[in-house]
Amino acid sequence: MKTIQMTIDEPLLEEVDRLIATLDTSRSAFIRDALQAAIRKYTFAALEEQDAQGYARYPMEPDEVGIWVTEQAWSEE
Repeated sequence: MKTIQMTIDEPLLEEVDRLIATLDTSRSAFIRDALQAAIRKYTFAALEEQDAQGYARYPMEPDEVGIWVTEQAWSEE
């Protein structure tokens, strides 16, 4: 791991400190988790945007997936 230095406003730091006390974790662990969650969020959003652009360029035909409806197997639950 690498040690970094960062600037954070005091109200946000106080909120983090309140949270980490209830979560029984450290600032570093909390911030690592938050950064990983943010990366996942932005990665997923980028993939969704890429998917949307693909469908905008090549829209689905009305009957493109309809033929598969009869192939679906639904449980009795």
